Amino acid sequence: MADKEPAEGEGDAAEVVAAPKSKLKLIIIVVGVLAILGVSAATWFLFFRHHDEEMHAETAPPPKPPVFVEVPEMLVNLAGSPGDRIQYLKVKLVLEVKEEKQIEAIKPSMPRVTDIFQTYLRELRPGDLNGSAGLFRLKEELTRRVNAAVAPSQVSAVLFKEIVVQ
Repeated sequence: MADKEPAEGEGDAAEVVAAPKSKLKLIIIVVGVLAILGVSAATWFLFFRHHDEEMHAETAPPPKPPVFVEVPEMLVNLAGSPGDRIQYLKVKLVLEVKEEKQIEAIKPSMPRVTDIFQTYLRELRPGDLNGSAGLFRLKEELTRRVNAAVAPSQVSAVLFKEIVVQ
């Protein structure tokens, strides 16, 4: 039995020495597998993911073109100081709506829209219309006012067909 005990002790030492080498191999294998998975995931994300989005984009229905509603031409005099010459504003406008059925909701309230536009335009001074910033403010204000007039319906934008200050 004495002979077997040292032999067993030597076997334990061999296992102890072999254990760190096998753990090192196991760690290297696990890191290698994780690296391969990471590289393959990155490859898919960078090269193949966009192909799926393009397929989805092709299947989406194209957006409907907007519909336009003509507003009668308006000619108003601009507010000015007493003694200044009178200046006039001639405007042709178009209302942009998203769907055809909104036209039928807006048509009955067109006299109200025209009245709101004219009362606002008569209060403008010639300096209010200077430059693109002035026209942008005018367009935004007219859009806000027309949306208030046709309350359940929404107008996307007010577009100028013609605008003349004389």
